[in-house]
Amino acid sequence: MMNTNEPLIPQRADPFIFKHTDGFYYFTASVPAYDGIELRRAETIEGLAQAPTRMVWTKPDTGPYSELIWAPEIHFNEGAWYVYFAAAPSREIKDDLFQHRMYAIKCDAANPVDGEWEFCGQIETPWDTFCLDATTFYHNDELYYCWAQKEPGIRGNSNLYLAKMETPTKITGDIARLTVPELPWEIIGFWVNEGPNVIKRNGKIFMTYSASATDENYAMGLLYADLDSDLMDPASWTKSQEPVFLTNEPKEMFGPGHNSFTVDQDGNDVLVYHCRQYTEIEGDPLWNPDRHTFVKHLKWDENGMPIFGKPGQP
Repeated sequence: MMNTNEPLIPQRADPFIFKHTDGFYYFTASVPAYDGIELRRAETIEGLAQAPTRMVWTKPDTGPYSELIWAPEIHFNEGAWYVYFAAAPSREIKDDLFQHRMYAIKCDAANPVDGEWEFCGQIETPWDTFCLDATTFYHNDELYYCWAQKEPGIRGNSNLYLAKMETPTKITGDIARLTVPELPWEIIGFWVNEGPNVIKRNGKIFMTYSASATDENYAMGLLYADLDSDLMDPASWTKSQEPVFLTNEPKEMFGPGHNSFTVDQDGNDVLVYHCRQYTEIEGDPLWNPDRHTFVKHLKWDENGMPIFGKPGQP
């Protein structure tokens, strides 16, 4: 039974849980030291809490991807495992650490926790600018890549983009800008749309994302489109004007966001997200380790729309 107001895994931000066809659940997230990619697997979601961990890739000491390893996601694409993540260059290359670019590592083993991983390099986009939080999904047998990036000429820190993939490490064709931070709840502290993740149900594709600064103002928004529409046409997508998941002060659950989706052993939809349990952060929030991984069931209304509820409540 899921405990919705206790962390599933403490001190793991940007959590991603993937249930594979082998029946196992695979988990990765940002670790407090931001120094590599940690994986674990278990036969149940709850089992991930005590599952052995393995650091399958560790950042180099210097170079273009040697700092602040952020928001890894594990996917099984075209018959192999990939972890997509963002990393920043070391200070001798850039004074500003917030110069992240997107990268991938690959594993051909059946069990990626035990297997050997190879570094694939950078995932290139049309702009050489700050970018992060990539996710992938299949739709009509085509692989898509969705990510957050700073686009020159647009105010703010990051917008959400979508592209098709020629291979699991290369985008192709046009890219679509799906959303920019523009609503009052999206621009508190920072102007960001980031952390996209996708679930397809009830004839629609739903894309969650996170916005505002990563304190108690952090919250989740929602885009959705019909499954038979052209996903590369921004006009196909509807943007909810209000956040769908946000701070729940009575439960002391602050700044929920950067979510993923999975299903439990009975096939019920599960929302995976991180949250803080206090607001008095000492020092730089970047290095505060207390964004914890939580899970709760995701419900649906009579119109086929998701009901996120509140963090810390069933």
